[in-house]
Amino acid sequence: MNKIICLKGDGIGPEIMDSSIKVLRSISKDFNFEYELLFEDFGGVSIDKHGEPFTNDLKEKLNNADAVLLACIGSSKYDSAPVRPEQGLLELRKYLNLYANIRPLKVSDSLLSLSPLKPEIVKGSDLVIVRELSSGIYFGEPRFYSDEEAYDTMRYNKKEITRIVDYAFKIASKRNKKVTSVDKANVLASSKLFRKISIDVSKNYPDVTLEHRYVDAMAMELITKPSSFDVIVTSNLFGDILSDEASVLGGSLGLLASSSFSETGISLYEPAHGSAPDIAGLNIANPIAMISSMSMMLRYSFDQDNLSNLIDDCIDRVLNEGYYTKDLDNENYLSTTDWTNKLIEKIQEVKHEYII
Repeated sequence: MNKIICLKGDGIGPEIMDSSIKVLRSISKDFNFEYELLFEDFGGVSIDKHGEPFTNDLKEKLNNADAVLLACIGSSKYDSAPVRPEQGLLELRKYLNLYANIRPLKVSDSLLSLSPLKPEIVKGSDLVIVRELSSGIYFGEPRFYSDEEAYDTMRYNKKEITRIVDYAFKIASKRNKKVTSVDKANVLASSKLFRKISIDVSKNYPDVTLEHRYVDAMAMELITKPSSFDVIVTSNLFGDILSDEASVLGGSLGLLASSSFSETGISLYEPAHGSAPDIAGLNIANPIAMISSMSMMLRYSFDQDNLSNLIDDCIDRVLNEGYYTKDLDNENYLSTTDWTNKLIEKIQEVKHEYII
């Protein structure tokens, strides 16, 4: 039995998690996919109940799981608190030894009119951002904060850079065979090492083209010519910023799924957006990124390619038919529940095309 730990988290998390599970339950039997769901507290809700965002009890349960599905965490109520939900997320990533965060972005023609960019600029955009997740400035020591001074440490070693760059090349070798390595090698020592190792790793993939961008230039080109990129690999901090920037290409952060992988353990699947506490409970959140993350889980953790393809295709079909959530169309939109039901209707309509 495939065991999936579900962390609803905070804000809109419970709503979008419920949507993804509803989709899974509506179709899993048709593909003979058997699973067990374990719902656990994590993030702010865990702080409120247990005093910490990531409990030892959850850690024990993770040791017997096959995948983790996370909605979102965070709230402004913890801004001045001694313990924040985000600390739990960093600890979770470290506990699972997650080092590679993958955020695919493909802009379908149905979303061209919703993008803040001109259609001719964003059309054809199909890229993957590979973000190093285990090191860099978010984990570097020493770090210090006072009212008069603060500093953080950006550090990387050869092993950490090699494995993330190699992962990016593996993905590119199955796509359009192009890797763009993003750094700030003209200023930062850690980026100089990142660039050097990227060049070294590229020698193992002679059929894949490697190019380099400084992060500031990349931020500009990601908006001015996004369709020119295939696989983008970069450090933890730069990847965090660039992937959020890329999310607007399709019109909303609510569309961007992500997955995080370790070398040998279980993987984590979550939308790239935050918990949006201002709209929590209003039934207007976009569930697409959460459902797409669940689809990635089916593909990469359970080898359910046909089931994943069905879900992804039906998401596109529903969007192509003009059914949107509020973040995509502020006037003519469906609620979270209604959009999810529309997707399930489409899945039931075309599932025979995918069942072998």
